[in-house]
Amino acid sequence: MSQDSHTQSPISQIGDMLDDGLILTNLDGVIRSANPAAVRWFGENLTGQMIFDVINHPNIGDLFTKAADDAKRCEMRYEPTNIIQREFRMRLQRIGDQSVALLFLDMTLQRNLEKVRRDFVANVSHELRSPLTSLAGFVETMLSDEVPDPAMRMRFLTIMDEEAKRMSRLIDDLLSLSRVEVDEHIIPDNRVNLAELLHSVGDSMSGRAMKKNMNIKITQPDDAQSQAALPVIFGKHDEITEVFVNLLENAIKYGFDGSDITLAITMVAPRHVRIDVTNFGEGIEERHLPRLTERFYRVDKARSRQIGGTGLGLAIVKHIVNRHRGSLSITSTLGETTKFSVDLPLAPVVTPQ
Repeated sequence: MSQDSHTQSPISQIGDMLDDGLILTNLDGVIRSANPAAVRWFGENLTGQMIFDVINHPNIGDLFTKAADDAKRCEMRYEPTNIIQREFRMRLQRIGDQSVALLFLDMTLQRNLEKVRRDFVANVSHELRSPLTSLAGFVETMLSDEVPDPAMRMRFLTIMDEEAKRMSRLIDDLLSLSRVEVDEHIIPDNRVNLAELLHSVGDSMSGRAMKKNMNIKITQPDDAQSQAALPVIFGKHDEITEVFVNLLENAIKYGFDGSDITLAITMVAPRHVRIDVTNFGEGIEERHLPRLTERFYRVDKARSRQIGGTGLGLAIVKHIVNRHRGSLSITSTLGETTKFSVDLPLAPVVTPQ
């Protein structure tokens, strides 16, 4: 479907207009053409490959044979096994005497919306129950005039204020996580200068760090070649900012007073950039590391709530990094350092015309 529009068949021209994926094969399963959506989802150079090698599903062979032999439309659900979970409704039907069409209807957004709605209700009901119960108890006590002491009333009001702020933070993080999960399958296409963004985030967080006598240090490659190649990624500026704000907040909360926090930018092959956010503190036991990005997972629940954590920050980071087709890894040494490493693919270099 990439040939000149004057020589394209009508079905190929229609395929180029679709947001859904369309692949045409011969009756043996050899791919003859693919529209831009199919290329975007399943990769370049599809023409000439066998459809059974591209679509990794145990039933693809039987359904393809049935469609090719009977000229009846077949349908199945298909979920590719890659880092970003997608869900397609795949339809197969013979077209004419020599072709089979495979149409891929992207159901990912609908599935994500349903999942977010279920998770949001479950999480809100569970996480808000405790602060709401606490607030209700204090309000009932104060309304009954059982707290004549002004100092005690002020203590109750202070606790109520903290619980209300905690609920507000929790709702903000839940909404942020929901938005990211819904759009996780959509790759951002804006160009973002990562070095500029990190310096901006570092400046914005320096005030919080100074309250604990901490310094935020940003390091970049020393070699001239790496310095000349500015780390530019395809991304959404606000979301990438949220990633490093969350990681720096985490580093400040759990780092030792008076210690340094480092953001190290490293160019890694092939065409990837890595940002290591390292703090010096108590560290995290290895058994906790795989679960840190689970929503509401806390190593120390009491301490997390005491310093204002909602248990959602690292879950938000993970989903944003996934959306940008990157990866997140965590390492820690007890009593020494904790490092969060974000690997992101670089955008292609734009050559001046």
